[in-house]
Amino acid sequence: MKITRAFADVAEGQVHLRRAGAGSEVPLVMIHASPGSSKMLSPLILACAAQREVIAPDTLGNGDSSPPAGDAPGLAAFADGHLRALSALGVDRFDLYGTHTGAGIAAEMAIAAPNRVRRVVLDGMSLYEPEECTDMLRHYAPGVPIDLNGSQFNWVWHFVRDVYLFWPWYKRDAAHVRDVGLPSAEVLHDKAVEVLKAIGTYHLSYLASIGYDKRGRLPLIPCPALVTCNRSDMLWQYFDLIGALVPGGRKAANPGYGSPAAAEGTARMILDFFAEPPEDAASPGLS
Repeated sequence: MKITRAFADVAEGQVHLRRAGAGSEVPLVMIHASPGSSKMLSPLILACAAQREVIAPDTLGNGDSSPPAGDAPGLAAFADGHLRALSALGVDRFDLYGTHTGAGIAAEMAIAAPNRVRRVVLDGMSLYEPEECTDMLRHYAPGVPIDLNGSQFNWVWHFVRDVYLFWPWYKRDAAHVRDVGLPSAEVLHDKAVEVLKAIGTYHLSYLASIGYDKRGRLPLIPCPALVTCNRSDMLWQYFDLIGALVPGGRKAANPGYGSPAAAEGTARMILDFFAEPPEDAASPGLS
């Protein structure tokens, strides 16, 4: 199994995407977290591609995709960009997985295109109180100037690294230390490179996601939905709250995709959900 890469033409320019697998009548579309690109989903893409065709685009303004239009696009604009890219590929109906920022984009895609999105999995979503939201909008994803000293390289490396050390990353004190440890240097390098590719626009999807009205929008999801999260995820604290907002309230913890075994477990869980019959019979392990 291997991942190939391609582009789809949209009004803003092009959406870059990764593909793997083949032969499924309904493909699985996977939307990555911010920052970075669909490359960060590679372990899960490969695990799912054993059974399904997988299409994983880079969100507009991230990775190798063109920037979105406007200075402050809402999350609906990123969802619309993905829908148009899939149309350009000739993909009409599909299952959908999104994580973190990608989960909010996936929710908006499901709301905007109920005739196209068959089922959706939302992996790791926040639900900030107003004061938290204000603080995050101010500090979490600043615009990064590009200068002749190359300070942007140093900033991106520490930004990508410190997310694993503190939550939120910019509060570097004992009260905000995480205990998950760092991934490998190779994983951090790959993520930093993907952020650097889009250093002028990486923050736009972040800001749209932080300000996204989840309390108002998630109850509007019209298709069967599964809310999931890994217990070591910094957003685990919001798991039950998000589950209560999504119609049906179905939830399941996942093992993540930090190792091949974990990716296989998460893939099995979401593929089982997508494989359920139309009457939405409950699966073991779901609540």
